[in-house]
Amino acid sequence: MEYKDYYKVLGVERSASQDEIKKAYRRLARKYHPDVSKEPDAEARFKEVNEAYEVLGDAEKRKAYDQLGSSWRSGQDFRPPPDWDAWFGGAAPGGGFRTSAGFQEGFSESDFSDFFETLFGGGARRTRGHRTHRSFHAPGEDRVARIALDLERAFRGGSVSVRVGERTLQVKVPAGVTHGQRIRLPGQGGPGMGGGAAGDLYLEVQIKPHPHFRLEGRDIHLDLPITPWEAALGATVSVPTLQGPVEMKIPAGSGSGRRLRLKGRGMPGNPPGDQYVVLQMVTPPADTDKGRRFYERMRKEMPYDPRQHLTGVAGA
Repeated sequence: MEYKDYYKVLGVERSASQDEIKKAYRRLARKYHPDVSKEPDAEARFKEVNEAYEVLGDAEKRKAYDQLGSSWRSGQDFRPPPDWDAWFGGAAPGGGFRTSAGFQEGFSESDFSDFFETLFGGGARRTRGHRTHRSFHAPGEDRVARIALDLERAFRGGSVSVRVGERTLQVKVPAGVTHGQRIRLPGQGGPGMGGGAAGDLYLEVQIKPHPHFRLEGRDIHLDLPITPWEAALGATVSVPTLQGPVEMKIPAGSGSGRRLRLKGRGMPGNPPGDQYVVLQMVTPPADTDKGRRFYERMRKEMPYDPRQHLTGVAGA
């Protein structure tokens, strides 16, 4: 009896996640589906792919299969360990593993190899009753599309129209979605074959740049202009947020670059994000006689050298 490398059949690493295994199976099942493929060995390859997923797509049977180790190579003469049946407690009464519902429903006994039957027994086959006819089922492929949202829409959520190919879908966007997050639409992906279920559609959120706010994760950042006297003396100013304006106290002695936090004013979530306000001191222009006289008086009455700490530095 030949050893079957199910990981090789699906083209995945032994460390592959269940999601990676599922995606590989769906891709190959569609490729070799007898209703689609014109290759002479399509039916045999399709059955082989289904058998591989029968094992690797089931956590219990995958665990048992992995106990054989990675030293075996596909096609090698193989005999299971003498105590194979006693290794796992998941065997169904009468031998084999429990039956589970899956994509390969309707296969006949001949659709599974001797290798599979020897390891897992007839109880592991996903069959219904005594059906002996061959009924090929293949699920539709999952698809990914992008959806561009204004920051305000991402913050509030709500219903939006999304154009996908020739279809227009109404999508409910949850409040607080972030850049790169995916929204799953079950059954809106590629069509299945032979009665197989349609795949899912994943909408990847792209949040458009905002003229004032910057989004980092669930936190929102805003550069806030302030005057020199607000920075020096302190002040209470109105700050825009996506929830509406709020009053914020600027501590006396603040300077450009100082960051103040408005807790819970970021994107909704559990917990919600914060809004960070970065102070940017703006010097009024001296473009009038009054303005110039003001700066002249300030220079005389407030002798201050902001570069004093650089005295003695090489090159200064």
